[in-house]
Amino acid sequence: MKRILFSFAILLAAFNYASGQDLKLNDLEYFERQGVNVLVYNNLFTGGFNDEKNAGIELIHHGVRTAQGGAIRLSNTPEQWDLVPAVSNRKVDRASQTIETTLGYKEYDFDSRVVVTAKGKGVEISVYLDKPVPKALEGKAGFNLEFLPSQYWGKAYLMDGRPNRFPRYAVSNTVTKPNSEKIKQFKGYVTSDDRGTGKFIDPLPLETGHTFLLAPDEPGRLVKITSPDADLMLFDGRMLAQNGWFVARSLLPAGKTGKVLTWTVEPNAIKGWVREPNIGFSQVGYIPAQPKLAVIELDKKDKPLAKASLYKIGDEGNATEVFSSKIAPWGNYYKYNYVKFDFSSVKTPGIYYIQYGKFKTNNFLIENNVYDKITDATSDVWIPIHMDHMFVNEAYRVWHGEPFKEGYHQAPPNTDHFDLHSQGPTTDTKYKALELIPGLNVGGFFDAGDFDIETGSNISVVQNFVQTWEYFKPLRDETFVSQKQRYVDLHRPDGTPDMLQFIEHGTLNLVAQAENIGHMSQTLSNSVLDNYHHLGDAASLTDGLPYNPNLRPYEVAPDGRSSGVKDDMWAFTSRNPSLDLSAATMFAAASRALKGYNDDLSARALQQSKRLLKEATELLANKPQNDARREGPSADISTNLQLYVSTGEQQYINKFQELLWPGLERNLNFNLLTALNAIPHMDASYKEKLRPYVVKYNDYIKGLEKDNPYGVPIGLANWAGNGGIQSFGTTVCFANKYFPDIVDASHAFKVANWLFGCHPYHNYSFVATVGATRPKAVFYGNNRADFSAIPGNVAPGVLFRKPDHFENYDDWPFLWGENEGTIAGNTGYLIFGSAFKNLVK
Repeated sequence: MKRILFSFAILLAAFNYASGQDLKLNDLEYFERQGVNVLVYNNLFTGGFNDEKNAGIELIHHGVRTAQGGAIRLSNTPEQWDLVPAVSNRKVDRASQTIETTLGYKEYDFDSRVVVTAKGKGVEISVYLDKPVPKALEGKAGFNLEFLPSQYWGKAYLMDGRPNRFPRYAVSNTVTKPNSEKIKQFKGYVTSDDRGTGKFIDPLPLETGHTFLLAPDEPGRLVKITSPDADLMLFDGRMLAQNGWFVARSLLPAGKTGKVLTWTVEPNAIKGWVREPNIGFSQVGYIPAQPKLAVIELDKKDKPLAKASLYKIGDEGNATEVFSSKIAPWGNYYKYNYVKFDFSSVKTPGIYYIQYGKFKTNNFLIENNVYDKITDATSDVWIPIHMDHMFVNEAYRVWHGEPFKEGYHQAPPNTDHFDLHSQGPTTDTKYKALELIPGLNVGGFFDAGDFDIETGSNISVVQNFVQTWEYFKPLRDETFVSQKQRYVDLHRPDGTPDMLQFIEHGTLNLVAQAENIGHMSQTLSNSVLDNYHHLGDAASLTDGLPYNPNLRPYEVAPDGRSSGVKDDMWAFTSRNPSLDLSAATMFAAASRALKGYNDDLSARALQQSKRLLKEATELLANKPQNDARREGPSADISTNLQLYVSTGEQQYINKFQELLWPGLERNLNFNLLTALNAIPHMDASYKEKLRPYVVKYNDYIKGLEKDNPYGVPIGLANWAGNGGIQSFGTTVCFANKYFPDIVDASHAFKVANWLFGCHPYHNYSFVATVGATRPKAVFYGNNRADFSAIPGNVAPGVLFRKPDHFENYDDWPFLWGENEGTIAGNTGYLIFGSAFKNLVK
């Protein structure tokens, strides 16, 4: 015991010696010292997906966001759809070095104030109550701060001097309690199936005490938390959900007001710490003739070096410096400083790496063929794995069985869905609530890390496939697809180009929606939340039997044709004429691609395109001018173009011309690609009329060089911006194709460089398995709990966290805004990759 206490004292002394710099409130309204940022409600909880692990009091520790969720919470280990506090007031007092927030749970008429004050090397967090904790929340309301498991598992911790280790896998203890004691979740949703027990799972603490020392064995992650007036408890949130974090928690006392809780949180700062340079370059490599520019991201306290060098690896493994050059300063962009290293003059094929001071990159290639296979993993693996209503096999592995054989039922009116959809006051169909809608269990693609068919996304997907097919005619055949057998086998050629089979598969489901529903659904998705977050085989998400309310829970009917399991998939069918317009565009395009391959489906698609265009146009025209849903001119532009190309009827091209030019004036960036796509079908005068708009777009492209050091449109929303960057790259490729005298091809290479490693935070390729040595290793997908990647997946990218932090975790897949590959995003990458490879040639 004396040895433990002696060791504890030594660790505390080392902690106190680590840095003499105090935390200060900066101009961006967070607390800062070198190596430590403490954010206080710079990022708020939201109402849709709730616990996104991106809000509250957050800690950015030596460049990595390691803690978040600091707030009054109502459970030990909050799940994604648990209630979150609303922030009604946030006050920053620079004189007292304090940030105060007022948090409220309107469901319980419960408000609290959280006051965070700079205190030496850390912060003091105090909780104030004007009224006592409501009776219903006694023993439930507490202050939580959550720590990222991947940064702490395997590391030691001390609670009141008792040593232990953070577990790699969730193995702590739990109890079950009556459902009557469980705090209701968002909108009454339930994240787990209690299997009729009437009880819920509640994790027990790993440890309890008053002084909690995290990672004393790792100075870069060392944090000390003390609470003189409350027990500190440590929980493992992964006991309830794989995306849970380690939770430090103290309950609020019952019957008290005023200051009811105090924590002191002291993150260690390594003395003299400076973040290592992030040398951004293309992991895929470069063709000899292209621009070659590395963007080096530096800590603002890091003095830029004068030069960088390029080394070539010889036949015997020896490395020789073949080029060096002065670096060019770019300046500050949010948190970091940026310089550039231009090695475009190096054109000799070979294996190279960049050396900047003592830092060197992994190797990359300069060769004419480096881009030849950049889309193969996406088209050969990721896309076919996401084919719904099919059994998908790869060699010895089954990715999933045939899902949802039982089909889809009509969503009841006035239903709010947990994935941000809703069924309006009527069904907008001929079907009654919960009635089976025939014919929908065919074709389509899983949206992302879940197994729903998002209709808008699937429309975009088919459009991307058709555009890829019509422009580039990829004859690649690496996938066996049998609609009759409902079977897919990867890496098995079947004599038909995969792209045609993908177009067919997507169109089958969308045509079925138009024919059987009468218009496009919002989504075909889960009816209950406890299987929406399903991980693993999609075929096991439901029991394959329709729900029968006359049966007992979980009972199977004697004839084996129904069950008492509420797991059916629903069709949300509230009509959206703008979505119908998008479908009409896609059907017109798909009908051309399918002609000669599946003539029946081609004719049905064209028929639905004409019908939906007519009906949607009338519906939109009849909406009031101030109706927010009265939209669709941009979709209408494309629809009329596609129908003209498919039919040759003059009425469609006349309408296209009528709508296009005002559309370009209104939103050039969004509509220019559609205008470019029309060039092969128009006369020379059309192209000349379009020229000034391309000139204006080129001015926008050049302006991006001043906006950020990477020269691409970086997104700052709560979903990272790779989708917008890919779309930008596709537009640049086609603008260069038709107007090479205006738009230079070099701008397309910036997009490729970004996707393959030249971006903030780290230099890993955002495309799974695509990148010489270092593609991203983990992604958010239906296999995310395996901490792995489905080959060809494309990450959303670097996520911006207000006010100045970019991040992209490669050791924690569960943040969908930065790691979730979607079917629309990945096929957007497919069209960009195809256009880019064509440009390179």
